[in-house]
Order: sequence, then structure tokens, then C-alpha cells
Amino acid sequence: MTPATDLALILRKLSPKLTEGRWVFCVAREMPGALTCTPLMSFREPEGLTLVVPKAAAQSLGLRSSELYRQIILTVHSSLEAVGVTAAVSSALADAGISCNIVAAFYHDHVFVRDVDAERALEVLKVLSANSEQNAT
Repeated sequence: MTPATDLALILRKLSPKLTEGRWVFCVAREMPGALTCTPLMSFREPEGLTLVVPKAAAQSLGLRSSELYRQIILTVHSSLEAVGVTAAVSSALADAGISCNIVAAFYHDHVFVRDVDAERALEVLKVLSANSEQNAT
């Protein structure tokens, strides 16, 4: 399947899905050898290695971590070259007063929102997609 680059098409086909897990963002100097799980995500920054792991994993290693986050997968297969997806999604959530962190991976975009905002964020993204569908007709 060819990844979509057309913003209007991507927004119509967002199909956001809230995953079951709850995650924290934490930081370590290096990948902890005692880590008992595979991180959902890792990203090297000059200040350290950011990891997205279950809260218990961060606590067991004594890592400084964020509050709980949920992951919403935008199941549309969007291209890394698509223009405006992050802006459209983050703007819709910002208009609803919801903070988000967006990660573009090879197949999909992943939106991390605070646990307390997750259900509302999912609804905002469904409305964004539905409105894009209506605007196309």
C-alpha cells in the first residue's frame, strides 16, 4: 500500500485508535541494562535518552518521569513527506485545550495525550476526520 501524501485524504481517513497502555516519558543517560521491558519509543537528545515506558518500569529504575500518557494511533498510512498532518492534528487538539506530543513513525502518526484527556482527544480527532469527510463532498 502506498502511503498517503494528500492532507485532505489523510484527515478523512485518520481512523484514530486509542491504545490500551498507559505510558510515561522518562530520561536516562543510557539504555538501562536493568530495564525489564522494551520501550515503546526511545529518542536520543543532547541531555539524555528519552524513553516511553510503563510507569512501573520507570519507577523500578528510579528514573524521573512525566505523568501518565495514552497513545492514539492515527491508523491511516501516511507518508513521512505528507505536509500539514501534525499541524492539523495539534491545532484541533489545541483548540480543545488538549496538550499533545506527536511522533511520526514510518507507517503512522502517534499522538500522546495526558491520560485524563485521552477519551476527549479521541473524540476531537474523530470529529476532525468526520468534518474533513463532509468538506470533501
